[in-house]
Amino acid sequence: MQVDPRGQRFAAALTTLVLAAALAFAQPWILGFQAVVFAIGLLAGVRNSPYALLFSAVVRPRSGPPSATEDARPPRFAQGVGLAFAAVGLIGYLVGPDWLGAAATALALTAAFLNAAFGFCAGCEMYLLGRRLTAAGKTA
Repeated sequence: MQVDPRGQRFAAALTTLVLAAALAFAQPWILGFQAVVFAIGLLAGVRNSPYALLFSAVVRPRSGPPSATEDARPPRFAQGVGLAFAAVGLIGYLVGPDWLGAAATALALTAAFLNAAFGFCAGCEMYLLGRRLTAAGKTA
């Protein structure tokens, strides 16, 4: 399945805003909201995540079809990575220590910002590296 890379950057921009708010206000419910968004993207696919649906309904009709598409598997994997960081952040905020919540949220925020601002998806790159290492292991 292919996805519009503009939609992925749009989702990363919204994720950046949500995670920045979660970090600035140290509010686990904000981080929990983002964790649910990550879980939907992982389980239902990135095309069915709330941010992708918003992009499809509001932004894409005004910007036209994409000039290129990309494989949905790397961004879907990235959603799982984001979910893992959000889960660790929630544990830190809800159970302690608070610094763990802040650190995990800050790392997820950094990754989302890199994707939104520069188109660099750290989780996608992790997926691709894993695929290359798996393929190299099969030939050795």
